[in-house]
Amino acid sequence: MSATETMTVHHAEVVAASDLSAGMRRVVFGGEGLAGYRTTGVGDEYIRLLFPVDPAGRPDLPGVIDGNLDYGSIDTDQLRTYTVRDWNADLGHLTVDFVVHEGGVAATWARQAAPGQVIGLNSPTSLYAPPEGLDWQVLVADYAGLPAAVRLVETTPDVRTRLVLEVPDASFELPVPERANLDVVWIHGGNGHAPSRLEEVVRSLPRPEGVGYVWVAGESKVLRGVRKYLRQELRLPATSYKTVGYWIEDAERWRERYDALDDATRATLDAIWEQEGSEEELEDRYEARLAELGL
Repeated sequence: MSATETMTVHHAEVVAASDLSAGMRRVVFGGEGLAGYRTTGVGDEYIRLLFPVDPAGRPDLPGVIDGNLDYGSIDTDQLRTYTVRDWNADLGHLTVDFVVHEGGVAATWARQAAPGQVIGLNSPTSLYAPPEGLDWQVLVADYAGLPAAVRLVETTPDVRTRLVLEVPDASFELPVPERANLDVVWIHGGNGHAPSRLEEVVRSLPRPEGVGYVWVAGESKVLRGVRKYLRQELRLPATSYKTVGYWIEDAERWRERYDALDDATRATLDAIWEQEGSEEELEDRYEARLAELGL
């Protein structure tokens, strides 16, 4: 969704649900509530899903204020962010792949998802934004970022691509489209099961000649090292890379520690985004402050 487009909110009904692997479950949504839903057409577009407290219930949709969700009108404990795996305009079907595990609002809901159940969602926003004249790209993701990474492969068929996917073990691997200009590498580990190798992988990747783009999605703290390498060591311009924190390891404990911050500290964190500087500079300051706080 661009700044000129209006955010929309929708009810979506489960039409199918199936397990893809040891840790991924696919849910396909449809129904009249998706009328008017608009895709950005970009492979890593994301939406916010609003789950009912009772799976058999129907959540009230949030309002929209100045193009943003009115968070004061909903139970944000039931709200989670996910990437879109597929949008079939002919059928009006929206597909989301969920990493499933014990605990968590979204994973708990996805494990029992069945046709007829209803959730809420908003129109999508994308992050992938390569430079003009793209010759090659590197897409690196852990299991949470895998659906977006694979969709990016599908939506950029003419771009020479290296795709690196970190999954817990071979039982978590999923089919990936085959084509002549695509190199796929699977690595095992990370994902809360073992130390992640994403930073090591990014540091070791060759950088071909020509206009390139590096897109990396994974655990937020792991990506701090990745982003530092791309931005501060390689000194890549912001147009040449994107790092996206999809999840936080031990998120409940992280949230408890964040919520325990005093009001002055939290106000100082929020104020960083109001300071002068580019978005990249502000993110540097924000992440550095979080690290100082042990977050």
